[in-house]
Amino acid sequence: MSLKLYYAPGACSFVPHAALELAGAAFEPVLIKLHKGEQRSPEFLALNPRGQVPVLVDGDAPVTQIVAICLHLDAMFPQAGLLPAQGMARTRALETLMWMNNTVHPTFTHVFMPAKFTDDAAAQASVKAHALGRYRELLQELEGLVAGRSGAWLAGTQPGVLDAYALTLLRWGGFAGIDPTTLPQTWALAQAFAALPAVARVIERERLQLNVYKPTVA
Repeated sequence: MSLKLYYAPGACSFVPHAALELAGAAFEPVLIKLHKGEQRSPEFLALNPRGQVPVLVDGDAPVTQIVAICLHLDAMFPQAGLLPAQGMARTRALETLMWMNNTVHPTFTHVFMPAKFTDDAAAQASVKAHALGRYRELLQELEGLVAGRSGAWLAGTQPGVLDAYALTLLRWGGFAGIDPTTLPQTWALAQAFAALPAVARVIERERLQLNVYKPTVA
């Protein structure tokens, strides 16, 4: 079995990166420097023509899209408990994972990269402002999910991909001017997840700062 993960520090690729370490998988992490345009190189586009991370290469087969990669890893390493194995617990976990991926994540994209949605500068400012308000609401919704969890982690008794995504989304909020400590349940979960030895290896490899919020100076 040969696994490679193409990732960018602080990007959504943190989710499968953490999953691989939690599973104890043997894999090769491959850094893609987005600021240098390495995602647009011919070599990378041969793996993912969309020019996005993450990409998991299993043997000779590239797998793209976070949900697909997470499900692939969960099937490969069932003992890791990256997602609940069955029943309503699994259904609810998948429900949350897909909400994170198809609602919360793209809302942040509108905040961080409004130019992807319009080439009009004034419209970009409007898109960003509106998305920021919505992102705050979604992080509050995430706070409620964390507060109402039944176990130590978002999907129960084992840390997994939901916790990795929650950490990522909360961390991104700091770049949007949202203080993570104003979401105390999610902040505590993120800190506990980051302290796990497997996750700490990912944070060290990606050289991440957990709290990137900078208060505005009046």
